[in-house]
Amino acid sequence: MTVTRSVVIGTGSHLPARVVTNDELATRVETSDEWIVQRTGIKQRYIAAPEETTASLATEAARKAMAAAGVTADDIDLVVLATATPDNTFPATAVEVQARLGITRGAAFDMQAVCSGFIFAMTTADSMIRTGLARRALVIGAETFSRILDWSDRTTCVLFGDGAGAVVMEGRTGEGTNADRGVLTSHLRSDGRHKEKLYVDGGASSTGTVGHLRMEGREVFKFAVGAVTDVIEDAFLATGFDGDSIDWFVPHQANRRIIEGSAKKLGIDLAKVVITVDRHGNTSAASIPLAIDAAVADGRIREGDVVLLEAMGGGFTWGSVIVRW
Repeated sequence: MTVTRSVVIGTGSHLPARVVTNDELATRVETSDEWIVQRTGIKQRYIAAPEETTASLATEAARKAMAAAGVTADDIDLVVLATATPDNTFPATAVEVQARLGITRGAAFDMQAVCSGFIFAMTTADSMIRTGLARRALVIGAETFSRILDWSDRTTCVLFGDGAGAVVMEGRTGEGTNADRGVLTSHLRSDGRHKEKLYVDGGASSTGTVGHLRMEGREVFKFAVGAVTDVIEDAFLATGFDGDSIDWFVPHQANRRIIEGSAKKLGIDLAKVVITVDRHGNTSAASIPLAIDAAVADGRIREGDVVLLEAMGGGFTWGSVIVRW
């Protein structure tokens, strides 16, 4: 039996020029490098300049992914942009990126699942490719979370950063086994009962303002490890893989303690875990594609590798993908 698989054929990423260290933040709020590193593993993050937006970061990441894939604007017929910090209330930031790249075919739209956004976007693109609605997709995660932070709140402003990452996915024929290249399984979850634990206190319909990020850190931390385990165990059950047989684990880069706790619970060797939270901070929907591109660029992730992706974000939302590179 032959099936259509969504194969990743190129990756790219882009970060703002400005690096903000923990020591710099310690001059603005009551905190320290030691306190931040001990609790989160974060040492620095990138912050967008006034002229940099989610669209501009996404466009640069997309250009690099397209160059790596060897494709042009005429080859792309789907753009899915995961973001919680769009340039405008409407239209979708994806159409701005589409125009900047010169893509005139197919559809472009945003995906809003906060930190899980890239997992949701990749799964959506995969579904559209497998059903013939698209042939080649540009999937992007891009954020400017610095725009929605309360810079006087030391519990949240130290955690987040800005950036963008992208992949190009192409439909190719496979034999329907785990030996195929491409997305092998995806699992998505949401539970709106937890909204108040991680949200932004503004919006067009509610306050008419952008608002600021609010978080119950301990509650989010407690939920995260269990949620991650849930969708990863489902992915393992669907494919027969386990912590020993995957090659790489690329989790959402929220907190090093959550990442290490999840890996230990699932029996995944820390040597297989791609970690960039120390230098990027939590870039929400951009964190997974940023980490993917870093691991592809340094030669860790190679063709044929089995890569497990997972994320959890506000809503709560969470999900996993297993893809053979």
